[in-house]
Formats: sequence, structure tokens, C-alpha cells
Amino acid sequence: MNLLVDISILAFSLWLGALALLIRRFGFATRDLPVTAEWIDELSVERYRPMARLVDSRDLEFLRSQPGFTPENLRRIRRQRCKIFRGYLRCLQNDFGSVCAAIDLVMLQSEEDRLQLAAALLRHRLMFAAGMAAVHCRLALYRWGVSGVDVAGLVKRFDRMRSELRTLVPAAVSARA
Repeated sequence: MNLLVDISILAFSLWLGALALLIRRFGFATRDLPVTAEWIDELSVERYRPMARLVDSRDLEFLRSQPGFTPENLRRIRRQRCKIFRGYLRCLQNDFGSVCAAIDLVMLQSEEDRLQLAAALLRHRLMFAAGMAAVHCRLALYRWGVSGVDVAGLVKRFDRMRSELRTLVPAAVSARA
């Protein structure tokens, strides 16, 4: 019986450690944060719009119908698009981390406790990390022609957090004045 309890505790600890690593990897930024309204406005979701086009199957279907197009061409194009898509994912991850770190900074400088915001921020970080892991898995499958990739949920979560930060910044600026 003790062995079962020990194994359960060990498994739970490993799961908790993996979750902490995911949150740290996908939820935090490591650069300086110029938390201004202009900086927040620069973090537009528009820069991530081309991601959907990169993994759109209609382009590949059109190319397949062209004379001289080979399966090797298809593999090369998928590989290139996955590489570009991963670059966009890194940018999205960094931007999300920056927004979360900026919200952390605003909460730390606030004179009032923001427990609900802290809980929501943790929930969004967890969901973003899980969504990022799922997108990476689906991207690997896409490369082999097995699956499609939808990044709309991640972009929407990023935009939600960016909007939340945008509402906090005027309050933070007026609190310092």
C-alpha cells in the first residue's frame, strides 16, 4: 500500500514539475518591459494573421495540380512553412510572455490586491502553455501531411491578455501621478 502511495506522490510531483516548466517556458518574458500605451498598441494580433495562410491546405492543393509538381516539392514546402510558422510561434510566445510580465509588473506596483487578476493570469498562462504544446504537436503532424494547424485560439488568448493590459495601464499611470 505504501508503495502505491509513494508512486502516486512521485507521479504527481513529476506532473507538477512538467507543468511548472511549461508555464515558465511559454508564459514569461525575459526582456525589459516599456509598459506604455504605445508599446501595447504595437503588440497587434495583425502580425500573426499570416500564420493561418502558411498552413492553409488550399495552397498545397493548387500546387499539387500544377504540372511538374512532385511529392519532394510538397515535402520541401511543408518543411519550409513549418520553419516559418515556428518563428511566428516564438514571436507569439515572446509577446504573450511580455504582456503577462507587464501585467505582473502592474499588479506589483498596484496599491490594491488584485487576486482575481492574478488567478486569471495564471489560468491564461496555463491555457496558453497547453495550447502552445498542442499547436507544436499538430504542426509536427502537419509537416507529414497528417493534420491541419489552427492557431486562432492562441492568438485570441494573446489578444485578450493584451486588451486586459491595455485597460490596466491608464490606471497604473494615474496611480503614479
